[in-house]
Amino acid sequence: MNAEAIRARTPAAVLLGGFAVVLLAFAAARAQVAEVPYLTGRITDNAEILSPRTRDHVAMLIKAHEEASTNQLAVLTMPSLQGVGLEKYAARVFQTWKLGEKGKDNGVLLLVSPADRRIRIEVGSGLRAKLSDASAGRIIRDLMAPRFEEDDFDSGIAAGVHAIISSLEGNEQPENMPPGGLPAEDEPFFEGPDLSITERILIGSFIFGIIGLFTVIGVLTPGVGWFLYLFLIPFWAMFPIVVVGTRGALILLVTYLIGFPAAKLVLAQAQWYRRAKEDLKRKGVAQIGGFTVTGGGASSSSWSSR
Repeated sequence: MNAEAIRARTPAAVLLGGFAVVLLAFAAARAQVAEVPYLTGRITDNAEILSPRTRDHVAMLIKAHEEASTNQLAVLTMPSLQGVGLEKYAARVFQTWKLGEKGKDNGVLLLVSPADRRIRIEVGSGLRAKLSDASAGRIIRDLMAPRFEEDDFDSGIAAGVHAIISSLEGNEQPENMPPGGLPAEDEPFFEGPDLSITERILIGSFIFGIIGLFTVIGVLTPGVGWFLYLFLIPFWAMFPIVVVGTRGALILLVTYLIGFPAAKLVLAQAQWYRRAKEDLKRKGVAQIGGFTVTGGGASSSSWSSR
């Protein structure tokens, strides 16, 4: 190839090379843009800064407010916004998630980026009369930022959500948020899954109806009742979690472990219990509370109604 051919191709090569550089720069810039995550629930903790206890409490708090007012509040944590402006990204998330009912624009987004040390409360136009920019700024400055500076994200986000809801409901902003992330006056005795009271009643009736029945049988039945006592321990430990949460299940398990033997010891003094125990030993059959109990040794027993 001669020098003239090389010189003829040089401008085209430079142009193509420059175009490739522009494309690469555009692709790199696009890669740096923080994408809007999928809306998976009232709490989207992509930065993984919230404990399960605080997540459950805040989600239930938001749900109760939404059912009472139709306002839609969502919390999003992002590890980093990757250089995107906070206000621009919050507005993009707000529009993508379509927070608030159509025609009311009654949505609120609480956005937290711990790596960028940024907090944003995006408010729909339908709620700005109740939650102004000045009020949102005070919530961030007075309630959330001081806790975030101590890396207490649980308490900071819980305090922020409480204050947002208080403002929307026309109440004063709470200031008594303890370090644990839950307000002292609102800490639930039984913290459980995000279920309505109707769901808790129905599921609880099924669970406690079954294990409760076998518990009563174990207490009333001489001999084999102690086998049921040991057999039901894992059921009392696990099944109640669905209805009353881990702490409630622990309380019920301890009550069962102590209450079952205590009830057996009390009943052992009753004349009908001693007579039923003797009948099972001598005849293999006993009458207890209108039921016939037949014992087949230590390995089995059955109940039948008369």
